[in-house]
Amino acid sequence: MRYELTDLRLFLAIAEAKSLSGGANAVHLTASSASYRLKNLEFAMGVPLFKREARGMELTPEGAFVLKHVRSLLAGVERMHGEVSGFASGLKGSVKLFANSSSLNGFIVPSLSRFLSANPNVNILLEERSSNTIEAAIAGQEADIGIFAGRAKSAGVNATRYAVDELIIAAPLNHPMVESSPVRFPAVLDLDFVCMSRTSSNYIFLRDMAKLAGKTPKVRIHVHTFDAVLSMVEAGVGVSLVPRSVAAAALREERIAAVALREPWALRELTLVTQAGVPPSPFVEQVAEYLLDDPIVAATREPD
Repeated sequence: MRYELTDLRLFLAIAEAKSLSGGANAVHLTASSASYRLKNLEFAMGVPLFKREARGMELTPEGAFVLKHVRSLLAGVERMHGEVSGFASGLKGSVKLFANSSSLNGFIVPSLSRFLSANPNVNILLEERSSNTIEAAIAGQEADIGIFAGRAKSAGVNATRYAVDELIIAAPLNHPMVESSPVRFPAVLDLDFVCMSRTSSNYIFLRDMAKLAGKTPKVRIHVHTFDAVLSMVEAGVGVSLVPRSVAAAALREERIAAVALREPWALRELTLVTQAGVPPSPFVEQVAEYLLDDPIVAATREPD
């Protein structure tokens, strides 16, 4: 069987949009052309890939099976293009890394700053993802390395303990809550919050934990960086749920105060995963080892 990449990209776009017209728009095809290509693809595979229903396009069981392989195939093509373009620009290797916002800002960015300065032959493609999506993305070969909060559950990844961090409530220095530390999380939900953007994994986690407690965070403002969050907290705008690693400098400089949480989820184990069953490139191994061996990161894994 022979398949065109355009047809596979169209299939993926329709599956994600659950709409023929939406998928067609995503890959810049007319609806009639998309319909023709999809019929040819289904004919070539010998199975129906979608159920055409009034509410849209739903994958058949065969289509769901094909989708897993198409994601993997297109991710591999994307990595190939990235590495070939790297050769053209004088780079020798490219590594794609997915991470949640806490590990990204608390540990990974400082590590990668040092790594990239010392290794001009490697290019890093860095993307923030929610912790609950990263393991599946690595198993599906969407990226080379993933770092997330929690422990790996899939046989499709190789997992290594990366770091241990703690979620705290960052508060202004003279805030009354500081004297009550440690506190239960519901106790702080009546306070005004400074939050990361609505799409950040940090805010989504705060929102979900508040929902489990039967409350909604009282958000005064959403900002796009942890530096902005901490500046707002320092100015007395509100409190914020942040990783201790992110707030470390502000805490040392006594610009803010930390309120510890009693909830078990506040202590976070971060896991680094790579693809299982796929020999990693030397560049992936190099980046993964550097991230794990960073002294600041490694120190968090040591028992108190």
